Amino acid sequence: MQIIKSQQQGSASVLAFKTPTISLVHRIPGRVRFRVMRLTIETNYAKNVQELLELDTHVKKVRVNQAASSIMINYQTKDRSEAEVLEHLVYLMENVDNSATKIVSQKVDSQVPLETEEEENEGEWSSLVKPGLATLLAFLGGPLKLPISPQLSFSALAIAAFPVVKRAFHSLFINHRINIDCLDFLSLTLGAIQGKLLTPALVLTLHELGDVIREQTARSTEHETADLLDAIGRFAWVKRDGEIQQIASDQVKQGDTVIVYPGEQIPVDGEILQGEAVIDQQQLTGESMPVVGKIGTIVYASTLVRSGQIYIKAERVGTQTRAAASIELLQKAPVHDTRMANYASQMADKLILPSLVLATIVLGTTRDPSRGASILTLDFVTGIRVSVPTAFLGALNHTTRHGILVRSGRTLEMLAEIDTIVFDKTGTLTQGNIAVVGVETVAGRMSAEEVLALAASAEQRITHPVAEAIFSYAQEQGVNISPRGEWDYKVGLGIQAEIDGKDVLVGSAKFLTQAGVDLDCFYEHHPCFQENCEHPNQECPVSEWLSLIYVACNGEFQGAIQYKDPVRAESMPLIVRLEKDYGMEVHLLTGDNEVRAKMVAAELKIPESQVHAEAFPDQKAAIVRDLRRAGKTVAFVGDGLNDSVALAYADVSVSFEDGSDVARETADVVLMNNNLSSLLEAIAIAKETKNLIEQNTIMVVGPNLVALGLASTVGLHPLIATVVHNGSAIAAGLNSLRPLVQHQLESGK
Repeated sequence: MQIIKSQQQGSASVLAFKTPTISLVHRIPGRVRFRVMRLTIETNYAKNVQELLELDTHVKKVRVNQAASSIMINYQTKDRSEAEVLEHLVYLMENVDNSATKIVSQKVDSQVPLETEEEENEGEWSSLVKPGLATLLAFLGGPLKLPISPQLSFSALAIAAFPVVKRAFHSLFINHRINIDCLDFLSLTLGAIQGKLLTPALVLTLHELGDVIREQTARSTEHETADLLDAIGRFAWVKRDGEIQQIASDQVKQGDTVIVYPGEQIPVDGEILQGEAVIDQQQLTGESMPVVGKIGTIVYASTLVRSGQIYIKAERVGTQTRAAASIELLQKAPVHDTRMANYASQMADKLILPSLVLATIVLGTTRDPSRGASILTLDFVTGIRVSVPTAFLGALNHTTRHGILVRSGRTLEMLAEIDTIVFDKTGTLTQGNIAVVGVETVAGRMSAEEVLALAASAEQRITHPVAEAIFSYAQEQGVNISPRGEWDYKVGLGIQAEIDGKDVLVGSAKFLTQAGVDLDCFYEHHPCFQENCEHPNQECPVSEWLSLIYVACNGEFQGAIQYKDPVRAESMPLIVRLEKDYGMEVHLLTGDNEVRAKMVAAELKIPESQVHAEAFPDQKAAIVRDLRRAGKTVAFVGDGLNDSVALAYADVSVSFEDGSDVARETADVVLMNNNLSSLLEAIAIAKETKNLIEQNTIMVVGPNLVALGLASTVGLHPLIATVVHNGSAIAAGLNSLRPLVQHQLESGK
């Protein structure tokens, strides 16, 4: 590697490097962009070189654009000159040690989380130690008649029961209400007075087990929302006093001129003053196709400049930007109690007073503490407290085995109740990537293969998504791609290139028309490609291919390449099942334009009345809110930053493992295999869990109700009451785990 020369470009010197695989694209003090050919040749190079550069003390920030074969580096010189730092960076990029960077990254990623997780698990299960010890001592000294000191057993029980006593007194004297802890306290007291320590100890253990399981299935009450600076970019290039400066994005002022280079996020909302660029707005609006930004175009923070360079007049900055408003809406979204619904407490509130009154009457009538204790033991609640969390735990494990992350028992409960599902379009119902689907040619001229070969040869190494799709499709078809000679790329229009001595134009109809190419001959054979086609779909099946790239050679039109964002293979079967099997109402909600939204909806047979297009994040949230206010239980499925607010406002939110960080963290359900069909599995498991809970309620209430009748009339020994009470709880718990055990047995086969 050798530095050839230094020349002036504005106020910044440009150093040119001579290496086989690395070239300098542009540089200003503190920031440099390189073209690195290894990015497109070696699969793991992008990840490894980024890891290595980020470890270097001179590097402040690294951005790798593999599609554009470029690496942008923000650096500091420290004790070195500019040339020395750049030479050092190039040396690092040329000498990436794959094994070293992998080892470093694994160490950094694995150390802290493993330790934290172990500490959390230890804290959760340690609460079982005291009641478990009390139960063991009572069992050894009771039924087994081992020489265990009664005082020791009683002390162990008292220590284990202390949290229950504390909660009971707090409820009585602070909250002035009777709750399940009061009932437990009375039952424990009557059992202890009679010297029968095993029954109260076992009850304590079962209660604590239910609480531990409930904690394990609980979801954190706070969402990990995205940092605003991550949404709009952490830095911005501004032109002040004739000089270009790099500042933090939240320090940009209204009226500043902001410069955005290829591959960078736009950090402000504003109007383009100078330049043209292809801008990817998918993360903000969900629109699959990039838009062309020109002078006067309004652009938004968090969108990405794919190609071109623009100067923007900052109109809304920081918290005023549309992206920031989305984050703010997300933070203000109604936060439900995400812990699993406590069915036991709800039932206990209704049964405590009747149980207490009945026990008092029986005790006063019979003067038999054991009959009073029996009634208090048969509280209908313990079995529910154990079996319901167990059912949810089994269901959550079941979903995990199917590649579905469900964050809480409450999510399963709501998932079983949903009657309306709202889908984002781009990246959710569709693949989110542009794909070529066919080539149409003018009769009597070039073949489809020749047209594709010319287009791919011209579009090679162009970073526009359509160009990349054409080149990829040509490679899949085995088309011979020729070297490209002189070429000129027009942002938003197309490319003119010399291929094998031929003058080739590839681009929009406007681009070819401006070059004097006549397209009428094509429309005569394919009238449905005209913008105002009046033919019905059944007479003109190609009308669904709305997006076209036109190809001309030596001034003569040759054909058009059809492309679109394809619908996921599983989308149609999913929607059919949701509508027919579950009777759900399906909506499509997207930031994309109305034409493409209705085209996808028609393909998936979603009624036009249930299609909502051109919706920004706040509008998506409003639509979800309106559906809920109409009395519907709504699930929203989306994958982008633009979906995060709607996700937060839905009853159940669903995203994908490869969705944006905000969407993934906001979602109640994450499809880890990125397959929409998994949603059906999640719904089926949720409904099965609901049925299990209903079965468990019958299994617990039935025997306890019969035993309560006996205890109230003819009398029932406390030990028998405990067997009925705990036996029904165990039976319900085992029933809760039945689907999980059955799945394990089937997997074993």
